[in-house]
Amino acid sequence: MTDTVSFSSRSNAVPSQKTKHTNLVFVKTHKTAGSTMQNLLFRFAQHHNLTVALPAEFCDHKFCYPSLFSHTFVRPNTLPPNIMTSHLRFNMKELQLVMPKDTIYITILREPSFMFESLFNYFLNYCDSFKRVPNHSLETFLADPWRYYQPNEEDSVYARNTMTFDLGKDKDHPPTDAAYVQAFLAEMEQAFSLVMITDYFDESLIVLRHLLSWDLDDLLYFKINSRTEESKQTLTPALASKIRDWNALDAQLYDYFNASLWRKIAALGTAFVAKEVRELQQAQENLMRSCFNGEVQIRSSKDMENRSLRPWQPVGTAEIMGFDLPLNFSHGLSSHVKELCLKIATPELHYLDILQNFK
Repeated sequence: MTDTVSFSSRSNAVPSQKTKHTNLVFVKTHKTAGSTMQNLLFRFAQHHNLTVALPAEFCDHKFCYPSLFSHTFVRPNTLPPNIMTSHLRFNMKELQLVMPKDTIYITILREPSFMFESLFNYFLNYCDSFKRVPNHSLETFLADPWRYYQPNEEDSVYARNTMTFDLGKDKDHPPTDAAYVQAFLAEMEQAFSLVMITDYFDESLIVLRHLLSWDLDDLLYFKINSRTEESKQTLTPALASKIRDWNALDAQLYDYFNASLWRKIAALGTAFVAKEVRELQQAQENLMRSCFNGEVQIRSSKDMENRSLRPWQPVGTAEIMGFDLPLNFSHGLSSHVKELCLKIATPELHYLDILQNFK
């Protein structure tokens, strides 16, 4: 293979030849492909020699979530940062104390029924509201959620309106309070330059590319922290409807910003965005072939040979997959491509260890 750093046919075509914007907060919500986006931003930061804000030691690997973010939660040797992307509970005033004035704020949302099914299975043995459910049944929980849900428990943040909570609001506020919902949506609209949508992840990335004046190669990713198909539960329309009813604040939030994303896509040109999505997907196929010698190896975490690439595996039925690079994957690759293959497949906790030694 030739010594090249480009996987797209036009990776250097910046939308308007502006300088890349490098000050960014990504509010990483739960079970929304946030880990995939986080990995992309970690790599961008390292490639451009930027500072990533890391959680203080007393916060573990999150910014003391589920507490509202405080500027004191940032590790001092990562101040002032360019990029912040680890889990936090959104608090704009405190974020503005540590981030540059020209920081762009983005986040990501996922269709609530799929997001909640993922939450339920992922946190089944870590959230008391779920642990109380007989036979660990999602159907049983949704038939009478107040029988199992205790709103004042700390881990109840995973059991109702989790996206709303992650964005700093009250997960248990009555969803029929139209004034509250409208004020919430208006506040989020003002705070975030872009709300990405998991269900249209590639389209969201193209909108982000034009917002930040990034190259197409800056957007390359592997899906991090995904589950095996066998550990996913198929949702009937009736069950999906119950999930949206139980998470009605999240449903209103998602519906509003899904429509917002498509307005942004229309403003760029739907056909234009679709073309760039195809280019991005082709670039990712090129990278996959390079990293895996033509045979992509995605395995359950417990079956992976490369320990440094194993994602965290929760207790229970949610079986997490990782990218198991072959032992001879670097044969014929440039040092740049070898490094990219390793980093793009590295899960969050391992990557945080890398960054702690990077600055």
